[in-house]
Amino acid sequence: MTELLKNHVAGQWIAGSGAGVTLTDPVTGAALVRVSSAGLDLAQAFSFARDAAGAALRALTYAQRAARLAEIVKLLQAKRDDYYAIATSNSGTTRNDSAVDIDGGMFTLSYYAKLGASLGDVHALRDGDSVALGKDQSFSVQHVLTPTRGVALFINAFNFPSWGLWEKAAPALLSGVPVIVKPATATAWLTQRMVADVVDAGILPPGALSVICGSSAGLLDQIQAFDVVSFTGSAETAATLREHPAFVQCGARLNVEADSLNSAILCADAMPDTPAFDLFIKEVVREMTVKSGQKCTAIRRGFVPEAALEAVLDALKAKLAKISVGNPRNEAVRMGSLVSREQYENVLAGIAALREEAVLAYDGSAAPLIDADPAIAACVAPHLFVVNDPDSATLLHDVEVFGPVASIAPYRVGANGNGLPEAHAVALARRGHGSLVASIYSNDDAHLGRLALELADSHGRVHAISPSVQQSQTGHGNVMPMSLHGGPGRAGGGEELGGLRALGFYHRRCAVQAPGAAIDTLMQTTHLPTV
Repeated sequence: MTELLKNHVAGQWIAGSGAGVTLTDPVTGAALVRVSSAGLDLAQAFSFARDAAGAALRALTYAQRAARLAEIVKLLQAKRDDYYAIATSNSGTTRNDSAVDIDGGMFTLSYYAKLGASLGDVHALRDGDSVALGKDQSFSVQHVLTPTRGVALFINAFNFPSWGLWEKAAPALLSGVPVIVKPATATAWLTQRMVADVVDAGILPPGALSVICGSSAGLLDQIQAFDVVSFTGSAETAATLREHPAFVQCGARLNVEADSLNSAILCADAMPDTPAFDLFIKEVVREMTVKSGQKCTAIRRGFVPEAALEAVLDALKAKLAKISVGNPRNEAVRMGSLVSREQYENVLAGIAALREEAVLAYDGSAAPLIDADPAIAACVAPHLFVVNDPDSATLLHDVEVFGPVASIAPYRVGANGNGLPEAHAVALARRGHGSLVASIYSNDDAHLGRLALELADSHGRVHAISPSVQQSQTGHGNVMPMSLHGGPGRAGGGEELGGLRALGFYHRRCAVQAPGAAIDTLMQTTHLPTV
C-alpha cells in the first residue's frame, strides 16, 4: 500500500485515520501516495495556531519575519529538483510548466521577504498621516494597522499546489498571522512536502505553518471572528462558503478567487503583418497550452476585428499544430496532462457544451499522444472554437472550460462616445460579468492607456501590450506579486498580492485619537509604508 502523508497540526505530525484517498499519476494512472484528514482534532489545531503560534509570530518584528521568509526561499531552492519530480508525477506537467508553479512560488516569497525587510523592526504599521481633530492641533487621530489575532485558513485549488500556497502564505506570515493550508486533494503532495520541509527545518515558530490533507469537512466550523479565510475554486463552492455562520454571524473575513472568463482583445490597428498581431497570436497559444490551460488567468475568449478573423484563425491553427501532447517525461512533449481523469471528463463535457453554439476551428486530438495511453492518461489536446455571432451567444460568456480550450469571436470596429474603435469588444469582454484579467494588443502605446481604463471597472488586471514591451512584458496569465490578483463579480470580488496591499487582509485598522505627545510616541514605534 502507498504511503499515507501526515498532516501537520498543533505543532505535530499526525496521520489521518482510515484508508484515505489515493493520489495518482494523471498520465500513467500509477498510485503515488494517500491522504486523509479523518480523526484530526481540529479545535486543538486551530487553537494552537491562533494562540501559541500567533503570539510567537507577533513577537517578531516585520523585518524579523521577512528574514524567516528569506530562509524559506533558500530552503526551497535547495530542494527544487524534488519538487519538480513530484509535480511531474502528481500534476502531469512538463518541466517548463512546473516552473510556473514552483519557481513562481519561490519568486513571490522572495519578493515579500525583500518588501518586509523595508518595514523595519516594528510591530505595527501606520496608515497615512495623523490629522488634527481640533483647531488647536493638540488632539489628533492616527490610523494604525495591527496583525489580526487569528488564523489564516487557505482552501486552495488543484492547479497551483506551490504558488497557491506561497502567494497567500508570504503576506500572511509577514503580517504575523499563522497559516493553516488545506490543499486540493488531487495535487496535495507538493504542498505537503513543501510544508514538511519548512517545518522540519525549524524556520518558523511551532504551529505557524500547518497543512491538512484530505477532506475540508469541519474546517469552517473552527473559524472565529478574527480569523481570515482565503478560498480559490469554483463560484458555486464560494457561494456555499459565504453562507457559513463564520462569515454571516461572526464577521470573519473571506477572500474569494473564483471563475473567470478572461479576454484578449486585438485592437483595431493590430491587423495582420503588424507586430501587435503577432504578439496576440503568440500569447493566445501560450495561454491555451501552459499547464494545459489549467490557469484561472488563462485566455478563454479572444475578440478580434471582423476583417482580421480569418487571418487570426489561420495563424492560431498553424501554431497549435506544433503543440505535441503526452507524457511530460518525454522531451518531445510540449504540453502534459490535466491533473486527473475527473478533470479530463469535466473538460470534455465543457468542449461538448461549447459546440452547441460554436464552431470547432481546430481539434488537436487528431494527433496521437506521445508515450501515453489515451485510455488512461488525462491528456486533452488544444481545442479552438470560433463564435461568429458573439452578441447572441451565451455559452461563450458563461462557460469556462478549465483546460486547453479558447474561443475566438469577431467584433465590429466603430468608435463609442470616448472615440475608441474597440467599444464593441469592451462590451463583449464585460459579458464575462467580472474577470481576473484582460489583455489588449496594439501598435499604439497611447491608445492602450485609453482602452485599459475602459476595461478597468470589470477586471482586476489589464495587461496592455505593444511592440515596445515585447521583450519585457510578463505575460497575460502570469500573476506578479507587485500587481493585484483578483477580480470583481464572477471572479469572486477578492484581492490578493499587489505588493503591500496584500498585508491589509491580515491586519485590523484602528483609529487612535490621542494627545499630540501620544501620537508622537506611536509614530516612533510604527512604520508608514508606501502603498
